[in-house]
Amino acid sequence: MLETFFRLKENKTDVRTEVMAGITTFMTMAYILAVNPSILSAAGMDANAVLIATALSSFIGTLCMAFFANYPFALAPGMGLNAYFAYTVVLGMGYNWQVALLAVFVEGIIFILLSLTNVREAIFNAIPMTLKAAVSVGIGLFIAFIGLQNAKIIVNNDSTLLTYQTFKGETFPSVGMGALLALIGIIITAVFLVKQVKGGILFGILVTWVLGILAELMGIYVPNPELGMYSTIPTAFISFDFSSLGSTFGQVFKADFSSLNITDFIVVMFAFLFVDIFDTLGTLIGVASKADMLDKDGKLPRIKGALLADAVATTVGTIFGTSTVTTYVESAAGVTAGGRTGLTAVVTGLLFLLAMIFSPLFLTIPSFAVAPALIIVGFYMMGSVTKIDFNDMTEAIPAFLTILFMPLAYSISEGIVAGVISWTLINLISGKAKEKKISILMYILSILFVCKFIFL
Repeated sequence: MLETFFRLKENKTDVRTEVMAGITTFMTMAYILAVNPSILSAAGMDANAVLIATALSSFIGTLCMAFFANYPFALAPGMGLNAYFAYTVVLGMGYNWQVALLAVFVEGIIFILLSLTNVREAIFNAIPMTLKAAVSVGIGLFIAFIGLQNAKIIVNNDSTLLTYQTFKGETFPSVGMGALLALIGIIITAVFLVKQVKGGILFGILVTWVLGILAELMGIYVPNPELGMYSTIPTAFISFDFSSLGSTFGQVFKADFSSLNITDFIVVMFAFLFVDIFDTLGTLIGVASKADMLDKDGKLPRIKGALLADAVATTVGTIFGTSTVTTYVESAAGVTAGGRTGLTAVVTGLLFLLAMIFSPLFLTIPSFAVAPALIIVGFYMMGSVTKIDFNDMTEAIPAFLTILFMPLAYSISEGIVAGVISWTLINLISGKAKEKKISILMYILSILFVCKFIFL
């Protein structure tokens, strides 16, 4: 039945590979189960309820991806979008979190309508192949950068903004040791991959976690919650208390409009819409490019189903009580591990469902154990740089800007914006418009992006 539905042989994969890929994707995404409640609780939402909502919406969204499109992509509440939800809309603009959820709900409905038409697919197909390759590279750098930061190998610095971790001083037993374990984990993961060990990325996470537990037991690693370094040893394994979900479930329909400014609401809704659509498109381009899923014209088959899954997940997520659900760049970890069909997504989705029960265990996996996987995946995605023609400046410069902006602006969508605007303007002004056959949609996107900078 699995072969018939997911077409495993046609996609040159098997059940074992797909299961390992699904587990790997989940392990690299599991951090959202800890991070999302932390962020949204700042907006006044119950942290336990948000954790359950995060797991449920990720489960439903990822299964939609599996059955609507048969792709190995996983979905969860988006980083950046949850921060915008909590810190800008609720704390900054003063709206309650129910109104913020309503803005995301409206955005999700619009997404569903757009996904049932050819608008989002047309946007995907209009982006030149060079920019698609650049998006893959940019996402790779972005993922690796996140990994370096999560492991605290790269840290903030007043004079240079960023710097490397110092392995000395009184913080070494916590922050420094965590960073050192992450570096060891990178080497271990790399060796697994060199030896072509199936599920090498997953085993890298687990081995690094075990090393962290041993280091903590020996007193070499000392947890320090104030510095973001937590215990690696589970104190509990399961929990069946889901009653807290009642504090967020369906609250999107109970928004208080008494202090709502309709103009601000529209701006907020379109901000969610903008970031979601281009984060999703960027992720689909990057991960699909890495897996060689794009056809000879750079189009992604069955993209309508993938986009619809993303839209449905966002809408369902608001009902449970979480911010925008989107396709995750960490799906690249599963693709790198060999995932090629929706069976990978099914496994990932089921693990998110199980996470509600085993949340105390999953949330104990330290960020420094997940970081090596993110960094190695970033390395893999860099391979798409060979698809960029660096002898053609009209292609190479926009590609470079796309790559550069993603990690530095900490946003996939901003990288796409930089690439689209620069590609269109450089080719137009240099007289290459006819030669490059710039589509009407690329002109429209460029204008919209410029307006975005002016008005949003």
